[in-house]
Amino acid sequence: MSNPAPVAHAASDDDTQITVSAGELRTIRDEMQRFLLEYRFGMQEIETKIGILRDEFQHMHDYNPIEHVSSRVKSPDSLVDKVQRKGIEADFASIRAHVTDIAGVRVTCSFVADAYRLFDLLTAQDDVRILQVKDYIAAPKPNGYKSLHAIVEVPVFLSTGRVAVPVEVQFRTVAQDFWASLEHKIYYKYDTQVPEELLDQLKDAADTAAALDERMERLHREIRGGDAAAARSGSPGRAGRSLSTDTLVLPRLNHVIEA
Repeated sequence: MSNPAPVAHAASDDDTQITVSAGELRTIRDEMQRFLLEYRFGMQEIETKIGILRDEFQHMHDYNPIEHVSSRVKSPDSLVDKVQRKGIEADFASIRAHVTDIAGVRVTCSFVADAYRLFDLLTAQDDVRILQVKDYIAAPKPNGYKSLHAIVEVPVFLSTGRVAVPVEVQFRTVAQDFWASLEHKIYYKYDTQVPEELLDQLKDAADTAAALDERMERLHREIRGGDAAAARSGSPGRAGRSLSTDTLVLPRLNHVIEA
């Protein structure tokens, strides 16, 4: 049987033509799909854990601290762009070692205390390993961005065995999520070159959102009876207090989480 005809050509940096056969393209596609599938399974593990906590709070404590949950796995194009931008070797082992936000879950909470409470409850589970934490709620970015970022590792059991998968989990309030969504749209519209006056207004809006969070949480505590309500809602005792403002990093993971 003759070899399959070449179906694609690409030029390398030195203008050398590279021929890729249909079979090679299928192999690359299948390997990429398999690679990303592991991250999708890891994402689903976190979603399941968050869903269990949400249902347990609703049924046992008559209070749901989670407003909504969203998730995503980076597309192949987005992943390739990041690999090129960061100068990472274009092989799966290097990508696995250096890109830790391929799978992401965002948990939008009612109040700041809920964000810390859910972080505590999720990371206390014995099959969840914390790799890195960046607390932008306690130490906001200069533009006003607030969110609690954590990269955790969860086991995924495949037919070939156990795989440890990193997943980025973000915890933020409704107000913080609204601000971040608007900020993202503005940066996209101006291709990151946002006029200074708009940046100032964004920072003012972030301060207003933070004040609103504090006011609404204070009202919530008054309505539910203060500390007694916090105990009934399952608070582990850290609610309302931030993590360390420093990044918590395990020795084997040295890079900082990106927003």
